[in-house]
Amino acid sequence: QVQLVESGGGLVQAGDSLRLSCAASGRTFSGYTMGWFRQAPGKEREFVARTSWSGGRTSFADSVKGRFTISRDNAKNTVYLQMNSLKPEDTAVYYCAAGGWGVSRSDYDYWGQGTQVTVSS
Repeated sequence: QVQLVESGGGLVQAGDSLRLSCAASGRTFSGYTMGWFRQAPGKEREFVARTSWSGGRTSFADSVKGRFTISRDNAKNTVYLQMNSLKPEDTAVYYCAAGGWGVSRSDYDYWGQGTQVTVSS
């Protein structure tokens, strides 16, 4: 089992930045791809970003490419999502997940409880 706890969400204005953190405990963190997903009200949960176990490979949804970065510190069992130039359409609950290399929810075995990000215009 891997337990994941997100933090860092909040209410910001358009154009601001936020950094989300996801702290992992339990089984070996470094062996997993770590991903970030988000779910806006009335919408499906969607892929945002992922990083390979080493951090050497990353990928992003087109909607956040160039604005968001993902990183991980395996020594601290933590993955980060740096979000810049936030837009109102980025408003959602953000979830981190641990699993295999993929962009689908089914590729990930473990999920956090989520952290709310609200971007006002």
